[in-house]
Amino acid sequence: MYGFSFVDFDDIVNETKEDAYLVDVIGLLTSVGGLKEIIINGKRTNIVEVELDNLSGTKLKCTLWEGFSDQMLSFMNNNTVGHVVVIVQFANMKMFKGLMRISTTKSSSRLFINAELLETGKRETKKIGGILDSETVIKMEVDIDVELDEGLIYKQLTGMEAVEFVIDTTQGGSPGQESVGSGTKRSSVSSGSRSRNCKDFLYRFSDSEILTTKLEDWFISISEKSKKPVFDVPFELIELQKFDYALEGVAFQQLVRMPNAVYASTSDAVEATAYLAIEDFLHASVKALWEAFWSHDEPMPFSVACLYNGNLKFYQAEKAITNGKLEGLCATGILLNNPRHPHGKWDHILELALLRPDIRSLVGNSNQLPSLSVLGEALFYALRILLSRSLSRLNFSLSSKTVFILLVDSQYGGVVKVEGDVNKLDFDVNNVYDSAADWIKKHCKIAVSPIDRIWNKLGNANWGDIGALQVLFATFHCIMQFAGLPKHSIEDLAADHGSRLHTRRVERHLGDTKVNGNGLFRFQQRSVSPEIVEVQDESIKIEPEELMKLEVGSALWLEDSNFQKGYQINEVLNNGEHTYYIASPVEDTGKSLFLYVGSPPSQLEPAWEDMNLWYQVQRQTKILTIMKQKGLSCKYLPQLSASGRIIHPGQCRRPSSGGNCDHPLCGTPILVTSPVGETVADMVSEGRFSLDEAIRCCHDCLSALCTVSSAGIRHGDIKPENVICVRSGVRHPYFVLIGWGHAILEDRDRPAMNLHFSSSYALQEGKLCSASDAESLVYMLYFSCGGALPDLDSVEGALQWRETSWSRRTIQQKLGDVSTVLKAFADYIDSLCGTPYPIDYDIWLKRLRRNLNEEDHGKEIDTSS
Repeated sequence: MYGFSFVDFDDIVNETKEDAYLVDVIGLLTSVGGLKEIIINGKRTNIVEVELDNLSGTKLKCTLWEGFSDQMLSFMNNNTVGHVVVIVQFANMKMFKGLMRISTTKSSSRLFINAELLETGKRETKKIGGILDSETVIKMEVDIDVELDEGLIYKQLTGMEAVEFVIDTTQGGSPGQESVGSGTKRSSVSSGSRSRNCKDFLYRFSDSEILTTKLEDWFISISEKSKKPVFDVPFELIELQKFDYALEGVAFQQLVRMPNAVYASTSDAVEATAYLAIEDFLHASVKALWEAFWSHDEPMPFSVACLYNGNLKFYQAEKAITNGKLEGLCATGILLNNPRHPHGKWDHILELALLRPDIRSLVGNSNQLPSLSVLGEALFYALRILLSRSLSRLNFSLSSKTVFILLVDSQYGGVVKVEGDVNKLDFDVNNVYDSAADWIKKHCKIAVSPIDRIWNKLGNANWGDIGALQVLFATFHCIMQFAGLPKHSIEDLAADHGSRLHTRRVERHLGDTKVNGNGLFRFQQRSVSPEIVEVQDESIKIEPEELMKLEVGSALWLEDSNFQKGYQINEVLNNGEHTYYIASPVEDTGKSLFLYVGSPPSQLEPAWEDMNLWYQVQRQTKILTIMKQKGLSCKYLPQLSASGRIIHPGQCRRPSSGGNCDHPLCGTPILVTSPVGETVADMVSEGRFSLDEAIRCCHDCLSALCTVSSAGIRHGDIKPENVICVRSGVRHPYFVLIGWGHAILEDRDRPAMNLHFSSSYALQEGKLCSASDAESLVYMLYFSCGGALPDLDSVEGALQWRETSWSRRTIQQKLGDVSTVLKAFADYIDSLCGTPYPIDYDIWLKRLRRNLNEEDHGKEIDTSS
């Protein structure tokens, strides 16, 4: 007794290494070579090379050895039929000349060749690859003296949806004696096989819409029966709460592709984005759960792919969309990894997620049923999975009688749990949908969860929300069905919740209200709350009598290793992120300088430090010092005037060993730079940035970038707030590039992230390429010249805006209204975006300099170095 388990041709030809695993194949014979005699180990043997076709365009080479070659040649010499269907059982996979093929083995293989092909009827179906002359159902009768235990019916060659054939094991049968309308003849040996009936039932059970129609009366009756929820929920709230505690220490992978359709231009783009995002979400979910509960060291044995309705096979979303299968995608599934079946097997499905935008109407109404179309489709796929599992050879660790179907859209999601014994299903192959509907009504237990939010409006997954927890808990149960009980139970991981909660509360409240070491901050103990609450700004109080307020007219002293200097505050400025000052040296009140005050030293963790001030003062001091040491001098760069620490009023009790005294300002860092000017941001907001100044601004900033590029330094934070226009004491105003705190010195440094002005490469990779600063300069000029900037709230939106603006040439056109050279410069930068090619500063500085309108045309001096 033996049966067939046919393998897809694509699975074979895509293999890259040989395997001792034997396969069964079936295909249409398209080529037969001549008899060849070869010598192996001193012995002569005969082979015949044949080619098989699965009618979907994939061809497979097959080598027939010894007796099988004689069998094939004998058949071809004695028969003249037009179509020959060949079955090779227990074939070996062999790599020859870089191509995977199959080969018969000496003792195991079997070869079945049809005796005659007869047209037995017509049916409505799409034409098969142009190989068959008409749309026919073909019956193959083979006289063989063996018994087959697989029901003897294979209604589908791999990729041949319209071909039906029967292997007849009765001896002496004469082909063609049956009439067309007599139906398919079956072997008496397998006529009572329930497995055969189940397979036949599953093959015919292929249309969810028919099942939905059969369930219409039932759905109306249960909808009108009671105002209470018709179905139970799959999970109790206490279960989800405990699961949430267990997941508290689990790190989920950051999602790159998110279902945010705000910037999509077509419905197809929306759907494609959603399928990609759901695939990422399910992969991140199953990966995190596997590593947290089962094994962090062993590779995850699951994969995620999208279901194509045309052939009920699975494909990676990106590949399916590229191949034009988007309209036929109907679900996304988590499956067992199986290299021999890259398009998936139905008994390997853990769970399916259906993309249904109409579930949004159920949000906030737990008593409302999903629509019949949604529920019918979920029940259809659930029953197909249950039937496939009942025929599977897999050993399920836990009950295989439960299936979870997820319902999702771009923001919300829920769970449908279907449980039932398919052995109670009446496998009436002539009325499959009536039988299925009857089983659902009588023997199926359905549970439906409320529809809740999974993704926020920006497309980020809210892993701790009830909607995501329901989906994760369903996935957890699906993994258990295949992998067994986890090594780390929910109870074990949830038991650590109390200690983690206590630790976080202690970190938030800091235990008492004592003043810390330097007397700057005081922490207030809050009342105990059932939840962890973020400490608000008002809980950090600065003692007013201890803090020196820096106001206009006040003075402060700076101490360096070699000198002490005093500065008087003339003006207090704020750029939206931090406060800085215009000050004058005490000994030269007519001179103006920028003065930056950093954060006072504290004993807080680094996460509490004001990092904006650290970049503005300490990091910028380091960058300007390096520039000074390397001799990078240019009037378009800020100059380091002084840096050091504040000398606070009163006696400093700083210990001789170093450190700071308990005064709140002791050790506070100071940075003083020159020259002073008005920021481009202020000029634009007040309407004083003329179009003529755009060329000057571009030239001067490019000169600054050219100067520092020789030392491998890049700015990393070009924006209107970091460019000033200097007018005082000069004949012609010029621009200076300031704000060097985020400058890039080495590979580990990271630029500032600005949704409007950062380069595309910086947003995507977190690094700068050669043209990144110049790209940011183009965005700043576009804004300064009146270009409209959209409201951006995500990196994805920012990248989409950049791609659209460059492709539609919006930026070039706007700059072209100002100057042709700026338009040309924007085109040049567009060609370099994201590439490693350096900018030719010299040629663009010369072109910009020729377009500057200055009254005095004296001798040209290159100030870029």
